[in-house]
Amino acid sequence: MRSGGLRLVSVVICAGLAIAESGAKADTAFTAERLPRPDHVVVVVEENKAYRQIVGSAAAQYLNRLAHDAAVFTNSFAVTHPSQPNYLALFSGSTHGILNDECPISLSGDNLAAQLQRKGLSFGIYSESLPSTGYDRCTSPDMYYARKHNPAVNWQNKNIAPGVNRPFASFPSDYAMLPTLSIIVPNLLNDMHDGRTVQEQIARGDAWLKSNLDAYVQWARANNSLLIVTWDEDDGSGENRIPTMFIGPMVRPGSYARRIDHYSVLRTLEEMYGLLPLGNAAGADSIRDVWVSPEPRAR
Repeated sequence: MRSGGLRLVSVVICAGLAIAESGAKADTAFTAERLPRPDHVVVVVEENKAYRQIVGSAAAQYLNRLAHDAAVFTNSFAVTHPSQPNYLALFSGSTHGILNDECPISLSGDNLAAQLQRKGLSFGIYSESLPSTGYDRCTSPDMYYARKHNPAVNWQNKNIAPGVNRPFASFPSDYAMLPTLSIIVPNLLNDMHDGRTVQEQIARGDAWLKSNLDAYVQWARANNSLLIVTWDEDDGSGENRIPTMFIGPMVRPGSYARRIDHYSVLRTLEEMYGLLPLGNAAGADSIRDVWVSPEPRAR
């Protein structure tokens, strides 16, 4: 449905598969029936690379080093092409009928940020080269930031406050100050999207991750926090199979052949915090086989 040239949509929640929203924490960090509840989750979304281009690649040395301590999903898939609808799927459980990278779009209905905030939890999206907090134009003056990679801005001033739409420069160096859940969007130079050759694109993005997020990875190991690195879509040459890896102290490292997609990742994040699964995430299975068994917490 269109209004004023912009798409307005609502998200349907499948109540039969929903997880009851409850503020109570378990006495253990998690059990076989429950997912972990990290103190912080950081999700990084990279661009336009297939699984075969990253895993085992000499150009992605840092990512492959991370993979030794990660749950690496060997059958992870994007939802569609091009970029924008995949970001929307990961953030809200639906592509909302968006078939391209048109800008601007305006969306209504529920989303991960609004869910977390209703629960008393916090959310932030950190976009590199975003000129200012709450910026809602399609590109930055230097053309390195692209709104199509920032799903939250499409709900801004509806159920998302401009204050959660932040430049990456404001990503806290004191990681204890991070929101409950953060999404990081590198700019077009550093997200493996642009560059003279594919190998240069990968190497530059890999170096950016090491420079900007390795300190968080080390901190997360001692602070019950999780890093997820995924891609929006493949390079268009295959079946849209993308790399996805989870890194954190609650993760059992290894390769996992189960099929997942952006909806599976969203469903898992929502279940971690007792949120109702949105849209197509309600029909996806949460990721339950990659977690180590915890020791019970003291009462």
